[in-house]
Amino acid sequence: MQKLRFGLIGAGAIANSYVQAFNGFTLGDIAAVADIRREAAQALAETLRCRSYESYQAMAAENHLDAVIVCTPPATHAEICVYFAERKIHVLCEKPFTIDTKSAKTMLRAAKASGVIMAMASKFRYADDVVRAKSIVTSGILGEIVLFENAFTSRVDMSERWNSKPAQSGGGVLIDNGTHSLDIARYFLGPLAEVQVIEGKRSQGLGVDETVHVFVHSASGVIASIDLSWSINKELDSYINIYGSQGTVSVGWKESRYRQSGGRDWVVFGHGYNKVDAFRSQISNFAKAIPGIERMLITPEDALASVEAVEAAYASITRNHWTAVNRVADSAAMETAALVAGEPA
Repeated sequence: MQKLRFGLIGAGAIANSYVQAFNGFTLGDIAAVADIRREAAQALAETLRCRSYESYQAMAAENHLDAVIVCTPPATHAEICVYFAERKIHVLCEKPFTIDTKSAKTMLRAAKASGVIMAMASKFRYADDVVRAKSIVTSGILGEIVLFENAFTSRVDMSERWNSKPAQSGGGVLIDNGTHSLDIARYFLGPLAEVQVIEGKRSQGLGVDETVHVFVHSASGVIASIDLSWSINKELDSYINIYGSQGTVSVGWKESRYRQSGGRDWVVFGHGYNKVDAFRSQISNFAKAIPGIERMLITPEDALASVEAVEAAYASITRNHWTAVNRVADSAAMETAALVAGEPA
């Protein structure tokens, strides 16, 4: 396939992770970097030996780009993604896809109208151990799935980061890390039916949620428990544990394993999380999807379902009870089909 020219929008920490993933990547190159912070764009562009811009509009005007990777705060995603979709440039947008379902639908309609791919980045879907764990669960050797657990907790000072500024981020830890959690839960369990969220103390004094516990019911009746925090570190070896009627699978930061009921020993099937490899696999899937060599592992339905689940989770905090996730089972597929076909939804 012809080598693709990528534009990178945003020059922060996530953008730097993509730069690492492009090292040795043979399917494309980053041709330009844009960030409203001139110095940050210039510094990153220097390492890539490409041009830098203070605006994505200037970058689009002066470069022939096949695709862009959007690494800006979530509140900007809809405007940027629609801008490039209308110019028939494919878009890989960092999570969270956007801050509300209305803008998510606008983004997906723009992509459909222009015939381009617009995908939500979800790095854990591309982590080898997560993919292998899904295969183990699907095989049925663990029996019927009863309980799903996930935890993303680490003590981080968020006081000066945009992630804790609601006007830019759309919320706190729930939309930031919770987007990953709810997407992973849906990946393993299928459509999510309802959520209930309990917020903990705001020990950093932020204007957004810092610690939350999320309960989820899947449409198939499985319960999920999710811990998210910027203020505590639970120091767990694993970040996903799935309990079935005939066994357990554990996906860890350094090792992943499973054990069937009645078995004495754990079976190791993976050697932990490699962020750069996950990012590289994600870019590869996106690059190969553009000429139709592969299908995107993250579908428009996945992107919209992610935004809806987070929206329902925030509604649950204010209502203090279980809140339905709008699209469940067959209705999810029907609405997405109508959406990408350009019909009202």
